[in-house]
Amino acid sequence: MEIRDWFRPLNPRVRDWHGQRVWLIGASSGIGADLARALLAGGARVALSARTRDRLATVAGRSRGALVLPMDATDPAQWAAGVQQLEAAWRGLDLVIFCAAQYHPERAWDVRADGVRGMLAANLASVYFGLEAVLPAMLERGAGGVALVASVAGYLGLPSATVYGPTKAALINLAESLYLDLHPRGIAVTLINPGFVRTALTARNTFRMPAMIGPEEAAAYILAGFAAGRFEIDFPWRFTRLLRLFSRLPYRLRLPLLRSFLGGR
Repeated sequence: MEIRDWFRPLNPRVRDWHGQRVWLIGASSGIGADLARALLAGGARVALSARTRDRLATVAGRSRGALVLPMDATDPAQWAAGVQQLEAAWRGLDLVIFCAAQYHPERAWDVRADGVRGMLAANLASVYFGLEAVLPAMLERGAGGVALVASVAGYLGLPSATVYGPTKAALINLAESLYLDLHPRGIAVTLINPGFVRTALTARNTFRMPAMIGPEEAAAYILAGFAAGRFEIDFPWRFTRLLRLFSRLPYRLRLPLLRSFLGGR
């Protein structure tokens, strides 16, 4: 590897979305909905998927580039059916964005089996089901991309993220593994790590959420990251850099500081 290779972006830069075929999972609300609107405004063709057709239709509006495709991402059979439908409609995909997620704040004593099953299925298993469905065609063409929306909650243990945090840590690990496997075969892999974003999910939190941003701003950060060809798109930096610093501290310092900074009880 030459020195100049260290300064090249890890992914191809995507600055023009016209004609791009994007499948966005978790498009009915929050970051996914605003990202879908931004992609449609940029000229992309976007398949909008989530469980609720009415919400997807609201996000799609009157955009000619939108394709409403309701599905349960935790059902492998529905992934296979979705791929067939999109192959028939678009003859391929350029990018799949895994943005579906479940979240509810819970401390260690709140953990229940049903909640664990649901969150693991929505946040983690669904991504594996999707990869099984979409990667064969991308590998055959030697082109395409996948983007995993994880969270800065995956950087280190945080209050009230007893199940959610570990699922996001797993996605961070998975994205790194996918990049090593898929980049040499022409497929881009992007990891998206938002901080606190104002959505229906974060509205459930009762603890302090520093550097909160809105979903429209989150979508803008994500598109800027694609334009720069970044592997990891994390935002807002004033918060994510601080958490990265915390993650490098010894536990004797890290845990008391986190407890104080985030208002843990």
